[in-house]
Amino acid sequence: MSTRRELLVGTAALAVVGAGSAGADARAWDAALDRIAAGEGAAPALAGMVVGRDGPLWIGARGVRRAASPDAVTADDRWHLGSNTKAMTAALYGRLVDQGRASWSATLSQTLPDMAMHETWRDTALTAVMGHVAGLSDQTAMGRTWLMTARSDPRSLPEQRRALVEAMLAVPPAGTPGTFAYGNANYIVLGAAIEALTGQPWEEVLRTDLFAPLGIRSGGFGAPPGDQPWGHRGGTAIDPANPGSDNPLALGPAGTAHMTLGDYARFLGLFLNDGAGLLSADTMAVLTRSAGSGRPAYGGGWIIAEGQSWAGGPALTHDGSNTMWYLSAWVAPGAGRAFVAASNDGMAGAQACRQLIPALIQAT
Repeated sequence: MSTRRELLVGTAALAVVGAGSAGADARAWDAALDRIAAGEGAAPALAGMVVGRDGPLWIGARGVRRAASPDAVTADDRWHLGSNTKAMTAALYGRLVDQGRASWSATLSQTLPDMAMHETWRDTALTAVMGHVAGLSDQTAMGRTWLMTARSDPRSLPEQRRALVEAMLAVPPAGTPGTFAYGNANYIVLGAAIEALTGQPWEEVLRTDLFAPLGIRSGGFGAPPGDQPWGHRGGTAIDPANPGSDNPLALGPAGTAHMTLGDYARFLGLFLNDGAGLLSADTMAVLTRSAGSGRPAYGGGWIIAEGQSWAGGPALTHDGSNTMWYLSAWVAPGAGRAFVAASNDGMAGAQACRQLIPALIQAT
């Protein structure tokens, strides 16, 4: 799971990167990927992507699907998005707003009217939850005990999420409302709100209302199954059939999606093309502005990073990891470019992704 430290490290790393040389082509991006993928302590696999307004400009992949295996990764393989799923959950809520099924001004009590909650939560806006400024904490209901037992919970995923939200909202805020405190709990609440509004599991609503209209066909949840890369922890490949190959599926709205990089580019295209005709201008404005006044500036699943000279304006960024995979994305709506790095290792892959993103930008 992504932490606040990971998010801030990624932001700081790009703050000093300026515009690179003009006229970069696939050879320059390939060279950057080759150099970093072959570096000391390299991850089993590393992939990168550069996206323009019309789709991917380049996708590259180096390494193997599993450590000690000759099975090479490909540009069409699926990668775990980790907490970069959050931007999809926020965009999905925005889609419901545009359909007239939800509201940006809605509060927790309005969205979950039949749920008992502590009085201090009743007027909390969903946008505060989305921006990690509501005062929620993972430790209220999603501590180690939950992580150890959730995979064997026989209840449906919506039932599990509702139970988590009930536990979170039964007590006063653990944090200070209005102060940024990153936590997966926020997006469990947002996912449960989507389920309450639609009467369907978050996974199904995401497929029908976001994936399908965007043409995303490879999207799924949990570790990618079948003939795909495996995640790694401590250098050891984790079989996707192992329940421990991902966080509990109830955490889905906060971070369990996977897909090919090409399909991820379809999602990023929303932010390069003013909603791409799928999301309204009003919704895009909410998703890309800070929900609070503090730092970091955080919108709908994205950190809003100012001062990026290469970006032509504010950039959107987020890192995601379930500790066995790593993915980093930077989106520059003003420049019409997005940059993605992904790895099937949560430790060595994190360092490689943080090196690859600025290298791709400098080569552009």
